[in-house]
Amino acid sequence: MPGNHDEFFRDYLGSELGGVQIHREYRHTLADGRQALILHGDEFDGVVRHSRVLKWIGNAGYELLMGLNRISTRIRRLLGKGYWSLSLAIKNQVPNARTYIEKFETAAIRHAREQDVDVVVCGHIHHANLRQDGSVMYANSGDWVEHCTAIIEQENGSLELVNWAKESTDRLDVRALIHSLPVTAAARIKPSQSVESTTVHS
Repeated sequence: MPGNHDEFFRDYLGSELGGVQIHREYRHTLADGRQALILHGDEFDGVVRHSRVLKWIGNAGYELLMGLNRISTRIRRLLGKGYWSLSLAIKNQVPNARTYIEKFETAAIRHAREQDVDVVVCGHIHHANLRQDGSVMYANSGDWVEHCTAIIEQENGSLELVNWAKESTDRLDVRALIHSLPVTAAARIKPSQSVESTTVHS
């Protein structure tokens, strides 16, 4: 499903390139029978749809933030720290960001009701979320490049929001905790345990 960053692929809607099908929207039946509508989501963004100048400025600003984010990530990796999104921290300071997100989610849910589906899955605004709104579930994957988030379908058809940035940071915190403990205490902790579930008795 091409979006505003790869619009040129929309010239090939209905085609198949290297085994990858290109769709504007795609209907998927979840394992539990629910109908899900999957699309990029820029359809619900008035700024992107109606102003080419603001769209260009937004794309340029996004590329700048991503460049800064890569530098921040390299520095944190050298310091042995987990992933943290600089660009997300900056965007959270933008006035009316919460209002913009709420309007986007409302538009996506309204579209799902108009299309008579149970779930709408999209991205675009890079704000991961999974919530039920009446008869419609709203699922936003966020993005893997910047925030390391994704929506996955379990074998039973339930959807789960994965936040790898948080999970990887928790794992690093546990490793650091283990290395700081006496050998006898560290031996009782499994690396897969989270910080919250780890209890150390001295």
